[in-house]
Amino acid sequence: MTARAHRRSGARLTGAALARWVAVAGVLLFTLFPAYFMVATAVSAEAGSGTEVLLPEALTLEKFHFVLTEAGFLLYLRNSLLVALVTVVASCLLALLAATAVARFRFSLRTSILVMVLVVQMVPLEALVIPLFLQVRDLGMLNSLIGLSVVYTALAVPFAVWMLRGFVASVPVEVEEAAYVDGASWGRMFWSVLFPLVAPGLVATGVFAFILAWNEFILALTFLDDGDKYTVAVGLRRFFGPYTNDWGAMMAASTVITLPVMLFFLAVQRGLVSGLVQGAVKG
Repeated sequence: MTARAHRRSGARLTGAALARWVAVAGVLLFTLFPAYFMVATAVSAEAGSGTEVLLPEALTLEKFHFVLTEAGFLLYLRNSLLVALVTVVASCLLALLAATAVARFRFSLRTSILVMVLVVQMVPLEALVIPLFLQVRDLGMLNSLIGLSVVYTALAVPFAVWMLRGFVASVPVEVEEAAYVDGASWGRMFWSVLFPLVAPGLVATGVFAFILAWNEFILALTFLDDGDKYTVAVGLRRFFGPYTNDWGAMMAASTVITLPVMLFFLAVQRGLVSGLVQGAVKG
């Protein structure tokens, strides 16, 4: 009876494990199929005819050559990369300073400021287009990549402050006090002690800011008039015509747009591990 019960238990475990694997495979298939369809359409020689091809019979890279040369996506990639880098650096720096202030200093209306920061995140982006447009126009920064970067930074900072506040608050105050005892100034303590310890939070904040600046479309379309200053999200519009769409070129451009985000995420993973180790050593 014991051996029989053991075999039944093993069968149940095997069935449960098989069910889990089937569920994981189904989720992966559902998640990765759009990416596969995008790449398959981009490399398919039949994609331009208006037919959807799941298994391309003839492969070609002509659409990628067209996107990167004649369509001008190298320029769009440069513009988006500039805007994304400025947004990441500015939002991380401002958010770190603000998070340190609300986590370490005691001042009046501190809770109210945190609530207002949270409320800003709840406002739909569409409701902010006109106010932001008027402000950017009054500052003389319309049709400017720097002006667009400033707007993206303003959108990324509220969420970044809330995220970094938890990282700063988790750092023991005794660590900072030990630095002061050793004769460090506040600035020295901030950059040599606190900054390495909250590096993982900065990496997570940088990922959010980069994706926001790279994928945003509405504000970029509203604020930019010059085609030479378009970002990649706005540049995709050129493949949509009044009567027909160039699906092959659009999928090739979408693949090109996706690659920098994937590479950035891979680099961020290494930076995240490095930040954790560095913070533990210096702590």
